[in-house]
Amino acid sequence: MRRSLVDRALDVNAAMLTLGNEMFETEDATFVRNRETPSRWDSNHVSRIQASTPEAIERLVSRARNEFEGTEMLSFEVDYRTPPEVAAWLTLEGFEGAEALVMLLEGELAGKATEFEMRLVEDDGAWAEYGKLHALDWAEAQEKRTGDSKPDMAEEMLLATELKSPPARFWMAYVDGQPRSYLFSWEGEEAVGQVEELFTHPDFRHQGLATALIHHCVADARAHGAGPVVIVADPADTPKEMYAAMGFRPVGVKRAYRKKM
Repeated sequence: MRRSLVDRALDVNAAMLTLGNEMFETEDATFVRNRETPSRWDSNHVSRIQASTPEAIERLVSRARNEFEGTEMLSFEVDYRTPPEVAAWLTLEGFEGAEALVMLLEGELAGKATEFEMRLVEDDGAWAEYGKLHALDWAEAQEKRTGDSKPDMAEEMLLATELKSPPARFWMAYVDGQPRSYLFSWEGEEAVGQVEELFTHPDFRHQGLATALIHHCVADARAHGAGPVVIVADPADTPKEMYAAMGFRPVGVKRAYRKKM
């Protein structure tokens, strides 16, 4: 029996987080790990958790502490299929939950996109340009969360991104010959794709770059075999409204429970 589209959407996002990383499965969960990027939680986490008894959950968390020794954060990904005892146990132990809104596009995108030059990031020069934009993205995100931009971590964050390519394809949109926005496309699994990591230079927002990239990357994912396409939004930020206006509908909420090691 074909699995539900919602489950496939949640799973393609989980699979996206494994790209470029080591992955192994245990009886109770899937472990995703990358020793080259110890500060990046999405490269080092536990997902698809099946443990439900106190003994199984404690055993899982104990193993996670050993497997992720040397990383900055211990992180567990949960969704509606995760036994509720897991979230309850992690909350009791002081893990902080962060939600993400999973949205899905099944038909065509609404509206029209302004035309911009699009280039695939595929050589050292392009990655260097991408890195400059990525450093701005990282600094802005960190200032929102903590008030501290921590620029020394930008290189590690960029490495985790580069390791996803291939199979993910990273695109930049150009204005007057300069890259000003980026997004990646991936055809995903079970005919469900994903577009992710949207960022536009602060001085070039509200000019149609983000919309153009979403149109371009959805088309690219579908050209490589995807049908429905996932995008993930921060529930506390405004891009989710743009995605909804373009035709993405909310299909699920996932939560990452994190605690400093």
